[in-house]
Amino acid sequence: MTTPPTYADVGDAAVRIAGHAHRTPVLTSRRVDAELGATLFFKCENLQRTGAFKFRGAFNALSRFDGEQRRAGVVAYSSGNHAQAIALSAHILGIPATIVMPRDAPASKVAATRGYGAAVVEYDRYAQDREEIGRTLAATRGLTLVPPYDHPDVIAGQGTATKELIEEVGPLDALFVCLGGGGLLSGAALAARELSPNCRIHGVEPEAGDDGLRSFRSGTVVHIDTPATIADGAQTQHLGALTFEIIRREVDDIHTVSDAELVAAMRIFASTLKIVVEPTGCLAFAAVRRLAATMAGQRIGVLVSGGNIDLDRFTALLTASSGGLVPH
Repeated sequence: MTTPPTYADVGDAAVRIAGHAHRTPVLTSRRVDAELGATLFFKCENLQRTGAFKFRGAFNALSRFDGEQRRAGVVAYSSGNHAQAIALSAHILGIPATIVMPRDAPASKVAATRGYGAAVVEYDRYAQDREEIGRTLAATRGLTLVPPYDHPDVIAGQGTATKELIEEVGPLDALFVCLGGGGLLSGAALAARELSPNCRIHGVEPEAGDDGLRSFRSGTVVHIDTPATIADGAQTQHLGALTFEIIRREVDDIHTVSDAELVAAMRIFASTLKIVVEPTGCLAFAAVRRLAATMAGQRIGVLVSGGNIDLDRFTALLTASSGGLVPH
C-alpha cells in the first residue's frame, strides 16, 4: 500500500504550486456571524483556478511526473472539478490528458475540460465503473492514472488550502470540510492538526451519500451505490484507502446535510457574500448552520470547495427551493 502523506508533504506541495495556484481569499460576514453566534472564516476555493480546490492536488501530482510519464500522458476520472484541474495542469505542464467523465456531468465542466485541451471519454455513472475504465486506459495506452482523491500527492496538494487559511486567520476552534472521496478532508486534517492542534475537524457529506459517516463509525470502508444528490462532486461510492486512514486517525466527526439545506446555503452565499457556490461547495456551511446552537462563540473555518455550476441549474435550484422542492 502507498504510504499516506504527512504535513511535511503538504508543505512541499505548497512550494510546488506557488505561482500556479491562487492563494484564494478568506471572506467573512458580520450578518452570518450575528445569525449563527460564531465567527466564520470562509476559504473561497470557488475562486481557485478551474473554480475549485482540485487544481491544488492535480498540479502538485502532475508536477512530480518524470520525463517518460510526461511524454506518455495522464488519465483521470472525475465528475468535473478534478477533470478540469487535471486538464489545466496538464496543459500548463505540456502533458497529454485523457479524462473519464460521466455523461450527465454539468455541461460547463465538460466544456471547460475540453477547452483546456483534454480528450474526454464518457461513461454512465450509474452502470459503469469509472475506476475500471481509468485503469484500463492507463494499462492499454501507457498513461499514468491520477485518481481524484486517493493519491498522496493529491491529498498533500489539497491540504494547502487549510494551510493558507490557518496561516491567514490564526488558530481555529473548528474546521468544516466537504467530504466526497476524502481528498480535501484528509489533506485539511493534516494541515489543521499541525497548525491548529486543538481544532475539531468535521467532514460533511450529503444525506444520500453517507458512506463516509458509515465508514467512520464502523472502522472499515463502506461502499454504496452512486447517491442521488444535487452535490454532484460528492457522488462518490466510497472513501479511498489513504484518505480513510487519515480521516479515521485525525477527524473528530462526520455529518450529513440534506439537499434542501445545500440550496439554502447556496442562497446565503449568493445574497450575503455575493459569490456563486455549487451544491457540493455548500456542504460545510450547511453543517455549520445546522450545528450553530452547539458552537456559540467559536472561531470556525469553512472550506468552500467550488463554484462550478451551470447558471441555468443554479437559477432552477434557487427558484424551486422557494416552493419547497429541490430538483435532482
